[in-house]
Parts: sequence; C-alpha cells; structure tokens
Amino acid sequence: MNAPHPPKVAGIDSTVPSPAHTVAPAPAATGTPPAPSPNVQNLPDTAPNAPSALLQDRLAGWVSDLTTLHELTERLARTDALADALQELLRAGAALVGARRGLVVLEPGDDLGPDTTIGLGLDRSDLGHIETVPRGAMSYGQILDGPAGAPGGEGGEIVHADLFAEDGLDPRHREVAVRLGYAASYALPLATDAAGRLGAAVWLYDEPAEPVERQRHLVGLYARYATEHLARLLEVERTRACMATIAEELLPSRLPRVAGVQLAALHRTGPRGGGDWYDALPLPDAALGLAVGSVTGSGPSAIAAMGRLRASLRAYAVMEGEDPVAVLSDLELLLRLTEPARSATALFAYCEPALRKITLAGAGHSPPLLVGERRTEFVETSVSAPLGMLACWEAPSVELEAEPGETVLLYTDGLLHRTGDPMDRAFARLHSAAASVPKALRADPAAIADHVLRTVLPDGLDTADSDEDVVLLAARFE
Repeated sequence: MNAPHPPKVAGIDSTVPSPAHTVAPAPAATGTPPAPSPNVQNLPDTAPNAPSALLQDRLAGWVSDLTTLHELTERLARTDALADALQELLRAGAALVGARRGLVVLEPGDDLGPDTTIGLGLDRSDLGHIETVPRGAMSYGQILDGPAGAPGGEGGEIVHADLFAEDGLDPRHREVAVRLGYAASYALPLATDAAGRLGAAVWLYDEPAEPVERQRHLVGLYARYATEHLARLLEVERTRACMATIAEELLPSRLPRVAGVQLAALHRTGPRGGGDWYDALPLPDAALGLAVGSVTGSGPSAIAAMGRLRASLRAYAVMEGEDPVAVLSDLELLLRLTEPARSATALFAYCEPALRKITLAGAGHSPPLLVGERRTEFVETSVSAPLGMLACWEAPSVELEAEPGETVLLYTDGLLHRTGDPMDRAFARLHSAAASVPKALRADPAAIADHVLRTVLPDGLDTADSDEDVVLLAARFE
C-alpha cells in the first residue's frame, strides 16, 4: 500500500439521487467553444441544435444538483437533536463527495461545549484508533487548530487524494489508515461568520480519490447550511443542560441520615426543565420531614417557582412540621401571594422513625404507595384541590404506621403521565410494578425505586425526552 496510486474521481453515493447531467464548464474568454458534457452525445459541429442541446444539458445539471441539495437540506432540517443532525450531516456529505465513511468533530470555538466526536461507518474503537494519531497530523486537527483563513484553517478544505503517496505522512497516521482501510480523505470546516467555528467534518475513501469541483461546490453549500442548523441545535442543547443543572442544584445534593429509616430518590428532568421537586429534612425530636410536589409550567420560570416553594416549605416544616395541614396551608397562602397565576400540587409527611408513624397531608397530589412483604397498597388520602386553586385550601391529614422493613414510596404525577395510559391504568401499572419488586431488592430503597421506575416506564421511557418530570422518593423503615 505504500506505492503511489493514480487518484480517481469520486462518485455520488447511490443512496442519494445523483444528478442526471454534469454541468459543462463555462466558455473561455477567448471565445474558444466549451468542451461537450460527458452526458451529451457528440453531435456534428454543423448541427444547428448543438448550442441549444448544450444549454439544456447545463440547465438540467443545475436543476438536478439543486434538487439533490434541497432534499438533503430538508432531511437535515427535520432533525431536532444535535446527535441526529451530526449523523445526517455525515450521511449527506458522504453521498455528495462519494465517500463511504467519515467523522465529525464538534468543538465550538467559544469553548463552552459540548465537545464530541461522531463517526459514520466507524465504531467507537475505530474512533479511538483515530484519536491516537497526533492531532496536528489529522485534517480535522489542522482545521480546528490552524489560524483562520490559512491552509487547513477555518477558511478552507483539506484534500488528501492519496495518503500513502504523500511525503511526510505521520507514521502513526499511516498505521491507523492501514488498520481501518482508508487511503484518502476530504475535510471541511463547519464554520460561518454568524455561527463561528463549530467543528470539522472528514470523509474517508477506501481507495485514492478526491471529489470533483462540482461535488466540492455542492458539499460546501450544504456544509454552510448545516453549520447554521447545528448552531441552533447547539444553543438548544446548552439551554437544556443549563436548566437541568439549575434544577438539580435546587434539589437536595444529598439525603439526610436519620436513625431508623433509609432514604433514596430518583429524579428525571424533561428537556425544557420542569417544576417537580422533592425534599427530606431532619426535624426536632428525631423526626423527619418528607415532601414531593409539582409546580405547573416548564422552563426557567417554573424552575424558579419550584425553588422558592421548596425553600418556603422547609421553613414551615421546621416551625410546624408535626401538623402537615398547617404546613401546606401556609404554603398555599404564600403561593397565592407570590405566584397568583400558578398552581402546584404537594404532599408533606411528618415521620417519627422510632415509632414508624407517619402523618401526611396532600394538596391535589397522588397518594403514596406502601410496599412491604405482606402488602402493597396505596395510602388512603382525602380528595383535595391543588394549591392556588381555591380561595382557602384545607384538607384533613391521615396517619399510618409502617411495619418493619416496609417502604413508603412518594412520587409525582409525571411518573403516571409518561406512561401515556389513562390514569386508572397508570395507577394499576404502578401498583403492579411495586408488587413485583424482587425479595432480594426490598431491603434497598434505591433498588426499589429503580425497579419501579424501569417497570412502569420500560424501553428507555424513563430516560427519554418528555415534557413530564419524574420524581420518586423512597423511605424504608427499619
């Protein structure tokens, strides 16, 4: 493979409709007639329709190229996730330049991330081999690290028509190319004036090859459009990550250790950030306060409201936690005064671990679930309205006593809504999931919560993007 190979012209991948005609070169300034297109039959020079046929062929080529470009950009525009858009960019670019494999390196120039590398026809181990090559020896490294406008910088493409015929090829690069079976590459920067530099895309050829001028023009137009689309998705991704971080910071960083009870919590935030929350705090006289709730809406305003409501409940719980009704009444008054256009559901439980006694009250919230060796049942709570819905909220509290080894499971409605089932079927599914917890897991509240979550929301629904947040708070009494 070390001997030089004559480069060949790359073709359009058959997975994308290729232009039926090739655009003929423009006539020279000296008046020399242009060479005929390869797809046009040779006609006698004396034929009166020769110029007309040549013009029609050229126009047909332009229309075909624009149609192909339109189809590819439409397909890209339908992607709404960054990873999907990067994959679509690689597939479309490979079709346009006639390559089979490639990779895209996402490294935004503002250093705010996210940084990632995604391959087409390359698995994780292949990408790992490529990353062992010194960065400066790879075309994507020359694009990302080179000065703007310089060869291999943000302003231009990099073509290696025959890697093994080039002088000075890095030995490690040669070794990786032989291992992965590619002999040529074509790289483009993903950068525009509006979006800045986002990364670089590289397509790999199995044999010495390079794209022709028409292919370079088309993939360049496509890459500019793709960069703008990626910039929009990147901003959405950053916003989601920021809201998720804020929401997590407003929730407990760790659960307290209280004698006689074990605690565990699971939290899944939707892509836009929601207002579901939970809390567990030690109270005077060796008591424990447990709370879950949900604020209406999503986005930054809902997250902020959730943070204020949770902080207020902690204060009320310290002052009058032994009376859950009083705690929620104070919380309802605060909500009406500070968030008049918003409502919330909440449940607060005052626990005495030494006695395994629980006093709780709920405001429009789903009832807790008691999970034990001999019973799995919902706690009977009175029907009540959410906070902020009535001029004066009030509902009676209920008391229950847990058996040794039983777990009380508190949750938000997002767990039920994500199933997509009617509420009666969703409750039945939750009950069935709790009853099916294996005996070996019942001593671990974290394992119980995880089993319930994955059983109620199978096939990745527990982690899939959804407008609904999910909270599970498990307390196992010893």
